[in-house]
Amino acid sequence: MVFIVFAIWMLFFDAHSLLFHYELNSDMKELEYQKEHYKNEMAKDNKAIKELSTEEGIERAARENYYMKKPDEDIFIIEYEDSIAKEKQDE
Repeated sequence: MVFIVFAIWMLFFDAHSLLFHYELNSDMKELEYQKEHYKNEMAKDNKAIKELSTEEGIERAARENYYMKKPDEDIFIIEYEDSIAKEKQDE
């Protein structure tokens, strides 16, 4: 009887119980997932930094993101029919 009470105490109520270890393992899995996610984000950011460290990379980013141009250039924006929002015509 003492052994059964001791086993129940150790499995459920002790500071080192199985339930506590299960919660710690689930927290560890979540932290490992976050660690991998942030490693991937850091790799992506390092790649962007490396691309922007060159003169061509800065120029490409300025043209694509901010629509900047050189003084002697003209920019033409081409819109396709399927990308234009259709207006409703009142009859």
